[in-house]
Formats: sequence, C-alpha cells, structure tokens
Amino acid sequence: MTARRHLSLASSAGAAPRTTLEEMLRNSVWGRTLTPAELDRVTVEARERQVPAGGFVARMGQPVEHWIGVVDGLLKMSVTSPDGKVSTLTGINGGGWFGEGSLIKREPRRYDVVALRPSRVALLPHATFERLRQTSLAFNHHLHNLMNARLSLFIGMLEYDRLLGPDARVARCIASLFNTDLYPEPRAYVDLRQQEIGLLCGVSRQRANVALRTLQECGLLRVEARGVTVLDLEGLRNFGGGGG
Repeated sequence: MTARRHLSLASSAGAAPRTTLEEMLRNSVWGRTLTPAELDRVTVEARERQVPAGGFVARMGQPVEHWIGVVDGLLKMSVTSPDGKVSTLTGINGGGWFGEGSLIKREPRRYDVVALRPSRVALLPHATFERLRQTSLAFNHHLHNLMNARLSLFIGMLEYDRLLGPDARVARCIASLFNTDLYPEPRAYVDLRQQEIGLLCGVSRQRANVALRTLQECGLLRVEARGVTVLDLEGLRNFGGGGG
C-alpha cells in the first residue's frame, strides 16, 4: 500500500505561533548554509512588509530591487494580457521565495504578485543577494536547485493546462504547494479556501468545489469548513481523473 503523507491545510485553533522575520530567515534552507556572521548580517539587512488581501506584492514592469520570500500568507503570481485577461502562473506559500531570475538579469518584473489573504513578506535587498551570490557556494547551489524546480513546475503547469481536465488541474495545483524543493518545510495549518483554490488553479470557485468533492471521494483529501486536509500527496500529484 502506498504510504500516505498527512498534511493539514485547515485553519485550526492549534495553529503554529506567528513566525518572525528572523526565524523565517534562519530556518530557511539557504539561511542554514550561511556562516553565523553572514546570517546575522542578512537578518539586519532584510526587512518585512505587510500586504493586505488583494494588495500587490510586486507589479509587472517595475524595477526589481529585492528577492522576496513569504513569511506568512498566500500569494498568486500571474500575467495580464493587453486585453485584460489574467493567467495564473503559480501560487506561493509560506517559506517560498521568488524573483531571483529578474534580480540576476536586472530586468523589469515580468509578472504581478498579489496577496490572496493578508500576508507578510521578507525583502532581501539586491546588494545582499549579490553579495551572497559572490561569496557563498552553498547559496548558489540553492539558487540553482530553486530555479530548476521552478522551471519544472512551470513546464508541468503548461502540461496540466493543455492536457488535463479541471479535477486534475486542481489536484496538481494543490500538490504544487507542497513541493519540497520550493517549500522545504510545509506548514501544518494553512487556511486554503475554495475561492483561493479557484484563483490559483484558474477555475471558478464553483468548479473548484466540484473538483474538491471528486478528490475527496477518491480519498486524496478531506474538505473542511475552512480549508482541506491533504491525505495522499502522491495521489494528488499523479491524479489524472476527468472532469469537464
């Protein structure tokens, strides 16, 4: 029998205490590879920004001055066509970082990032980022793995959008929030509502609800009052069921 990994996304009274910016930096995969002196310097140079639900964390076309991480919350990365059509690229969960490609190339941002709920983000200045790139082999290895994982994610999402039905897209979208290459320490409790799932997966809230019920019937997750509980992560990643 395939082992099941139990990950709760539901809001709970027993949720983990509020994570500080310093804790987030020190517990990150790349932060743990730095020397104590460099890590202390990073925690001094980084700063935190709070973003309300619906607020922009980053906007397409703006100069990129920071590497951005999610201390707490849920973000949506998307692009908008000239006629106003929005296409979601991915969701960014707590512990995730983004923007390294534009920061390295020093090009304007090529996408929008919006908070789907009140969120707290970490801003690592370009100068700090570049210093780490120039002096830390371990940090460069982390960037290499991160960009490779993100490329695989985007290729997979293109495949899902073109080849899979809505049920499977919702399954893969939820599973992507537990990609250990992008989010090494997924948190036990995250309030992931049906409307947020729909926005991340590019389907309506009603269609997301239908997909969630299908996935529940398959034993892959359990729908809660304020979220879902993932019962079989590998099952979600490999789900290919229909749904029109």
